[in-house]
Amino acid sequence: MTVDPLAEIVTLLQPSASYSKLVEYAGRWRVRRDIEGKPVFFAVLEGACRVVSPGRPPLIVREGDFVLSPFTNDHIVESIDAPPPAIAMMPRAIAEGRFRVGPPGEPVNLRMQVGLCSFASPNAALLVSLLPAMIVAREQPRLALLLQLVGDETRHARPGRDLVLERLLEVLLIEALRCGADVTSVPSVARGLSDTRLACALRAMHARPAQSWTVVALASEAAMSRSAFFARFSRIVGLPPMEYLLSWRMALAKRLLHQRELTIDYIAAQVGYGSASTFSTAFARHVGMPPMRYARAMMAN
Repeated sequence: MTVDPLAEIVTLLQPSASYSKLVEYAGRWRVRRDIEGKPVFFAVLEGACRVVSPGRPPLIVREGDFVLSPFTNDHIVESIDAPPPAIAMMPRAIAEGRFRVGPPGEPVNLRMQVGLCSFASPNAALLVSLLPAMIVAREQPRLALLLQLVGDETRHARPGRDLVLERLLEVLLIEALRCGADVTSVPSVARGLSDTRLACALRAMHARPAQSWTVVALASEAAMSRSAFFARFSRIVGLPPMEYLLSWRMALAKRLLHQRELTIDYIAAQVGYGSASTFSTAFARHVGMPPMRYARAMMAN
């Protein structure tokens, strides 16, 4: 069975759009975004600006660029000729779905389509940790078209709107992840899938999570020695192979626990554990509570 790990992760995230808006920027300006855990994306339609994020060098983005941050804690977007650090501005509405940032009377020097979405999955933090912290795609017309469709759909109350938005965002995320420049430079599952040998091991894990995998068996899937595979996987994906496998199994287990009719024995077998007790111990250690308590907590929310 052929499995696409990237598509599985994005689908399991259950993305939904909070808003998408056109923002015009004028003069010298700075916007600080502190949206705890919320995925932010924007496409530069005209002009250029600088993105400053903790732990990485400032990034200049220009017309035609698309930026996606799956998990945003704190970053700054500012004009190339930015004001003093103490000055931060807020967008103000000037029309339906249209906002402006910057001093009044100054000419517009940047236009961006900006969006905020959320992930409904209870595994969101775990799954997002498998993705790059920021994805930058340059001159990708398909992304611009997808973003235009997302913006149009968020502004109209058409029948099936939520389902259409969910599917559009899934495609948008996958497209950004497979063509983003940063995907090839930072550890993530997306980067692992671009490595021919590691992709074989990743697809095998996702296709057969119930199998009794070992590092040796996964190295065999990648046609590599155990030590070379372990080092390469850890460096490129950002997690050791068995830690990645555990994360994926726990994500699947959480999804299965939402289905009340499934027994713990059945779920344990589906995610590679020989007994319910072994699975329960691993789940409690990883999640912080036993599987049945987790299932009850999810039903109560």
